Amino acid sequence: MESNACDTAVVAKVPKVGFVSLGCPKALTDSELILTQLRAEGYETSKTYAGADLVIVNTCGFIDDAVKESLDTIGEALAANGRVIVTGCLGAREDGSGGNLVRQTHPKVLAVTGPHATQEVMDAVHKHVPKPHDPFVDLVPEARADFRGVAGIKLTPRHYAYLKISEGCNHRCTFCIIPSMRGDLVSRPIGDVLNEARALFESGVKELLVISQDTSAYGVDVKYRTGFWDGKPVKTRLVDLCEQLATLAEPFGAWVRLHYVYPYPHVDDVLPLMASGRILPYLDVPFQHADPGVLRRMKRPASGERNLERLARWREICPEIVVRSTFIAGFPGETEAEFESLLDFMREAQIDRAGCFAYSPVDGAAANDLAGLLPQVEREARRARFMAVAESVSVARLQRRIGATMQVLVDHAPALGRRGGTGRSYADAPEIDGTVRLLPPEKASRTLKVGEFTRARIVAAEGHDLIAQPI
Repeated sequence: MESNACDTAVVAKVPKVGFVSLGCPKALTDSELILTQLRAEGYETSKTYAGADLVIVNTCGFIDDAVKESLDTIGEALAANGRVIVTGCLGAREDGSGGNLVRQTHPKVLAVTGPHATQEVMDAVHKHVPKPHDPFVDLVPEARADFRGVAGIKLTPRHYAYLKISEGCNHRCTFCIIPSMRGDLVSRPIGDVLNEARALFESGVKELLVISQDTSAYGVDVKYRTGFWDGKPVKTRLVDLCEQLATLAEPFGAWVRLHYVYPYPHVDDVLPLMASGRILPYLDVPFQHADPGVLRRMKRPASGERNLERLARWREICPEIVVRSTFIAGFPGETEAEFESLLDFMREAQIDRAGCFAYSPVDGAAANDLAGLLPQVEREARRARFMAVAESVSVARLQRRIGATMQVLVDHAPALGRRGGTGRSYADAPEIDGTVRLLPPEKASRTLKVGEFTRARIVAAEGHDLIAQPI
C-alpha cells in the first residue's frame, strides 16, 4: 500500500525570532520594516528570549542613559538566548579606541549593523537562521524586496501609526551625533510615502504621526523634485506632502500630526492647512535653547528672536495651534544670564508642552571640545528650574480648556467605557504629552471604543492632563 506523503513528510520547524525595539519613533519604524520583512519571508516572532532561535535588538545610542539601556538589553538577550543580532544607532557608535562599541562590550554578538539597515539585518538572519523555504514565493524574487510604500507590521496600537518620510539630517549640531549614525538627509520618494499613508488609513489608522530627523527639510536633498502619485505630479516638499496627506485623511476622518519640524520660514505655508482643520494644529519644534550665544555654540539654525516672531505669526494664522518643544539646560559655557534668557523665552513664547534634558556629553559630539562644562549638579538644577517654569506655562494654558468641547481619540476604554477611559485631544501626541481622562458617560447606553473619536466637554485640569465628560 502506498503511503500518504502527508504522513511521512518531515515538517520543518519554522524559525522564530525575538525582537526588542528601543529608542525613538524613528527607530520604531525601522523595527516595523524588519519585522514586516521577517514575516514576509515566513519567520515567526517569539515573545520570549528562550523561545527564539535568535534575538534582534534595535538600539538607541544618542545619550548616555540610552546607551546604557541598550548595552544592558543586549547583555540580557545574550544571557537568556546567546544568539543576538544588534542593529540601530548604537551599532554605529565607536568606543574611545575607535572600535565598535557594541562588539567591544559584547564580543559574542552574531552581527552588528547601524540604523535603517533592513537588508543587512536580514542578511545576518539568513546566515544564522536559514529562512523557511516557500517553493511558490521563492520563484518570485522581487515579491517581498521592499516594504516601503505599503503598510507592513506596526508596533503601535492599531489606531495610530508613525510615517517616516526621510532618514538622516544635514545639520551638524554640536551636541548631536545622529548624522554620524544615520547619515545626511535622504527623503523618501513622495509616491512611496503617500502609498504607505493610504494603506495605513485603509487599515484603520485614525492618527498618522509624520516623523523624520528634520521633517521641514523634506525634499531638500532632491531639490524638491516632482514625483508622481496616482498619475498626478506632486513635488517632494513639506507643504505639498501635507496637502496630499490631508486629502487622504479626510474620508476616514483621521488626524495628521507633524513632529520634528524645524522653524524654517516655509513652515508658515503649512499653517493654513491647520487653520482650516485639514491637519492637526500641532507642531513639535525642537528649539533646544533661546539665547543667541548658546544657539551659536550649538550650531542651531535660527535665533531666539526669530523664533518668537515665528511663533507669533503662527498663532496669528492659526490661533488654536499647540506647540511642543524640547530644550537643553546647562550646555557648556551657559552663563546664568544665558539661562535666564531661556526662561524668559519660555514665559514669552508660551510653549504648550516642553521637555528638558540636562546637558550630557556624548562620545563623538563636537560640544565635548567646548570650554565651560558645568558641574552635573548645576546642570540638573537648571533643568529643574526650567521645568518649573515650563510646567507653570503649560498648566495655565490647560486651564483655558475648561468648558470647551473637544474631539478625543480614545486610547483605553475598559468595559466599553462604562467606567470611563483615557484618550487624547489634538493637543496631545501619544506617550510624550498629556492625556484626557474620560469620565463615565452620563447615559447608560453611551459607550466608548478604543480607536474611535468621541466628543467630550472639558470639566477640569490636573497637572498635564485634562478631565472630560463624554457628550
